Parts: sequence; C-alpha cells; structure tokens
Amino acid sequence: MDENIFVSALVTEEQKGLYKVWTGGLELPAVVTGKLLGGAEGRLDLPVVGDEVRAVLHDNGEKAVIHAVGPRSSLLLRKGLGGSHDAQPLAANIAKVFIVMGLDGNYNIARLERLLVAAWDSGAAPVVVLTKKDLCPEAELAGRLAAVELAAPGAQVLCVSSLSGDGVAQVEAVLAGARCCFVGSSGAGKSTLLNRLAGHAVADTGAVRENDARGRHTTTARQLYFLPCGGQVIDTPGIREFCVEYAGGGLESSFSDIAALAAGCRFADCSHTGEPGCAVAAALEAGTLAPERLKSYGKLRRETERLERKSDPKKRMLANRKLRHFGKMVRDIGEAKRRLRGG
Repeated sequence: MDENIFVSALVTEEQKGLYKVWTGGLELPAVVTGKLLGGAEGRLDLPVVGDEVRAVLHDNGEKAVIHAVGPRSSLLLRKGLGGSHDAQPLAANIAKVFIVMGLDGNYNIARLERLLVAAWDSGAAPVVVLTKKDLCPEAELAGRLAAVELAAPGAQVLCVSSLSGDGVAQVEAVLAGARCCFVGSSGAGKSTLLNRLAGHAVADTGAVRENDARGRHTTTARQLYFLPCGGQVIDTPGIREFCVEYAGGGLESSFSDIAALAAGCRFADCSHTGEPGCAVAAALEAGTLAPERLKSYGKLRRETERLERKSDPKKRMLANRKLRHFGKMVRDIGEAKRRLRGG
C-alpha cells in the first residue's frame, strides 16, 4: 500500500505504548512514528484513546502507523503516578464522563468529589452512575442518593442494578449517540455495567473482597467499545487513589454551592477560615452547608494550589513571600509580648 496516503483513524485502545485504531470499518494494530515520539514534550503530545489521528497503512492494510494527533475537544486527566510530574491522560474527545460508584462498600463521597473535579475540568459533562442498587439496604438508599446529589451539583445522577437491569435503560438513553468514558475505583461495577450495555461479555469482571468491597484490576488497558445503543464507551482501569491534576474551573463547578456562597463574602479573597463577613461561615452556622462539604473543598483547593505553585514559578515566589511575611508577623507578636512582660 502507498505509504504516502494518509487516512483518518480513531484510537480505540492503548496499552504500554501500543495502540489499536479504527479506520475503514476495521480495527488495526498501530504504533507511532519515531518523529512523533521523539518530538513529544510529554505524555499529552502522544495519542490517547478517543483521539482522531492521521495514519498510514502498511503490510497490505493490516497495520497502521500514527503520524499526527488531531485537535481535542476534551481531555480527561489525572495526576501522574509515582513521582512523575507528567499528567496522565485517560480519554480524549468525550462528551460525558460517567463516574461509576457502587452502593456497597465501594461508596465513597470524598473520592466522588475528586472525580467530579477532574470530570468538569475535562470539558465533558459528568454523570454519576450508582451501581449495585440491589446490594444497598432500602433504608439507606434514599440517604445515599441525597448525599450524592449534594456532592454533585449540576451532574445527572443515575441508580442501577447491572444484574437485574433496573435503571440500565436510563444509562443507555444518556449514552446514545455520544462518546463517553467510564471512571471509578476497582470493584465499582464498571465492567459488569459495560457487559450489560453491550449485551454480552466484552470486559472481564472480578470478585470483590467482602471486608472493603475492593476489586482487583480486571481492566488493564484503556479501550473503546461500540455499543448497540449507538454510544461509545472508553473503559479505564480501576482507580483506587485519584489525585487531581488540574482544577481550574473544575473545582468551582464541582463545588458550585460553595462558590455561590463565596460570592457573598465581604472580601474577594476570603479563605473561609474566620474572616469577618464570610458568607460561607454564616451558612455553616445556619446549618445550610455541611462542615464535611467545606472540609472537602478546602482540602482539594489546597492540593491544587500546591500543584500550581510547583508548576508556576511566579506563584511559588508569591507563596514563599507570603509565608516569610507571616513568619515575621508571628515573631514580631512574640517579641511584643516579651517586652510587655518585661523580658
């Protein structure tokens, strides 16, 4: 086949630098060119599942070589693993991020809040899917749903049982005609739900431990599936710990209830930690804002500010200057107290 003829292709699988692409009605193994690999400044310059790429077919059309990655309309990221400072991309060009969480021991509001921040930051719309409805005691279901809806303002919340099929039709309706991504921890039920949506087993499923509802990583590669409902799902490996990489507008969107309150604070840079005229503190006192909600917001805000300081020299300099000023103020207060005591 003529190696100068480029074709458009969709990246459907990625695992350890090897890819699969969909083009001309066929899924083919693919690699990237040495030029693309050598010119990449980081992981974000290389193909991601969901990317539209330009490729050349080789070996009589049985293999593709990726030469370029097209523009992205959205990109879901997490912080790099280990000591890596490079962001880890999970999926590109997605319209919706389905955050899958089990209603058994997998239920974790703090983890949900982190995933929501990343979903909003991706440029896609978050959808929360609560699985294992059949395992949740009836007396606890309403309370857990209410807590999730409070933690996910602006996001659609669905509740399903993948085994019985209850609620699956709602998921199909939201998926229809869209390219989406499934994220969640091991044992959340992503693979079981995906198999139900596909109508047959396309992803391996595994048992979860009874003591903490954690599962083993049955999904080991990022892979895109075409579903009978007309939607596309990018399945990702289970995530036990999720560190937010960027939280520009995502943090404020995920905590839009606190952002709305903060607009009423007396000071624009209010930290909500005791300043006069703080509308957030007033909501806490009135009982209209849960302390746990503000605590989660503060924790994520501090985490993202630390990341920003690491990557932005100017912000790091200003933070160090502020810290030195605070230290001097503490020392001056101590010295004034000693003089008053006659020391």
